[in-house]
Amino acid sequence: MSGVTFNRNRAKLKKLLGIRARLALLALLLVAPLMLERVRSLDDTRSKQIAAASEEFVNITQHSADTQREVISSVETMLKSAAYIRASGGIARSCEILRASLPTNLPWIRSIMIVAKDGLVQCSTLNMQVGLNLGDRDYFRKAQETRDFVFSDYLFGKTNGRPMMMAAYPVAAINPEEDAVVVAGINIDWLSKIMTNLGGRPGISSLLVDSAGIVIAAPADQTSMIGRPLDNVPLLAAIADKALGSNAPSGSLSFAGTDGSKRMISFARISGTQSRLIVSIDEAKVTAAINRDIRTAYLQLGFVCLFVLLGALIGAEKLIINPIEVMTGMARRFGEGDWSARVARNKLPSEFMPLARAFNAMAAQLSQRERELIATNDRLTVMASIDMLSGLANRRGFQSRLDFEWMKAQQYNSELSLLMIDVDHFKLYNDSYGHPEGDACLTRLGEALAGISADTMGFAGRYGGEEFCLLLPNTDSLKALAIGETVRAAVQSLGIPHVTSSHKTVTVSVGVAATLPNDTQRPGDLIEAADAALYAAKHRGRNTVVEHGFTRLIDEAGMALAG
Repeated sequence: MSGVTFNRNRAKLKKLLGIRARLALLALLLVAPLMLERVRSLDDTRSKQIAAASEEFVNITQHSADTQREVISSVETMLKSAAYIRASGGIARSCEILRASLPTNLPWIRSIMIVAKDGLVQCSTLNMQVGLNLGDRDYFRKAQETRDFVFSDYLFGKTNGRPMMMAAYPVAAINPEEDAVVVAGINIDWLSKIMTNLGGRPGISSLLVDSAGIVIAAPADQTSMIGRPLDNVPLLAAIADKALGSNAPSGSLSFAGTDGSKRMISFARISGTQSRLIVSIDEAKVTAAINRDIRTAYLQLGFVCLFVLLGALIGAEKLIINPIEVMTGMARRFGEGDWSARVARNKLPSEFMPLARAFNAMAAQLSQRERELIATNDRLTVMASIDMLSGLANRRGFQSRLDFEWMKAQQYNSELSLLMIDVDHFKLYNDSYGHPEGDACLTRLGEALAGISADTMGFAGRYGGEEFCLLLPNTDSLKALAIGETVRAAVQSLGIPHVTSSHKTVTVSVGVAATLPNDTQRPGDLIEAADAALYAAKHRGRNTVVEHGFTRLIDEAGMALAG
């Protein structure tokens, strides 16, 4: 009987010492010292809030500047792609491709034009722009002079008078014999949309300005500033002097405004342009909330004590801890990449419903943005890895594939072979037939190599100039030599005339190297070996295939080190 009584008393004690009781006791222990500490900590909180706000907006400024840089980079990529097309084909063909290739996923690009040397628009994605004269535009002349990507300041369009910005890239940067310039019109409304995360906050002014101090983008709550010079606004004139007068690409400054208020600005230059993103913080407005808290803190302290105790006793477990654990679990799953994670609202108290809805809405938006970013990055990655002339991978794409196949060969202990292929007397071919025919020749060789790489499960690329490469995974030296001979014979069988060659047709020399990748080697060694074999093939009279004893040399070096 006494044992039963003991167990009952023990159960009651556990209940008394449950989470509600423990939270109530913890609240009592915390409230007493907090009442004394509160007075001192409020002033510290104000200072920390200013510092935190400053750091936060420095980070936001840099993040927004990076986002703007991505927009500029996408514009530059599109212009370079159009310039490659123009450099490799006539005006009619390039105009036709241009009209069909303007991507819908880059809405900040209003139009793309090909402009002749004299400034006349030869073709455009908007027909109304054909025939316009852009020769008087500074950005157009600068692109011709520098032969590089140029981004303009704030200006008004010639067709509709709307405010916009322009970007230009000369075709001469790719082919010096071409004097056309590819020009894109930029919709500045989209630049403002990117800055929405800086708007709507008390005491915060965020603007994107050009080199002349003209506002070209602003959040939705500050759009009235677009098109106005900062010098015309008394408070922002000081910001212009501080930010635009600095040569640093980014930074932060503190100063006193004309009204005596303390302000801090963060600025960052947008790469590829003379534009700067400026964020100004008014310390008085940022700390207005904490100042109100200080005035009402003493009245709130007494109520806080009562409500903390009451809340701990009433709903500690059911109303607070469980819902927090549910939402924390969902947030953790979402952070680990489970984009389908959603909070089941029927498991939460009504007080957590708005937070659950907000979390689910945010998760849905982030999932959609993640998919869009992945798709955009995939498209840009493909564009950056393809050689426009031959249709094969460019040097960057080839290097990435070589690194991948090298690690794969190490993992499975398989052989890896590389063919370096060079067109014989290609300079003489260009001199005899002209660069357009030279480009056509390289295109046909690229098509032939693409077919051979498909048949051999290899990977073909244009290494540079008239030099190509063919990577052959899981292929030994004998098979690689046979494939090299196939390449040589396939090119000769194309029958491309070459009067200055002893063979009277276009031929190639092929260098072959094969190895069994291990930790003592690096991918560059395989390239060097294939290059050396190619050099030997050239010296043996060209139109021949030569193997480099790469594997044998590595094995001998390894035995020497072991000895």
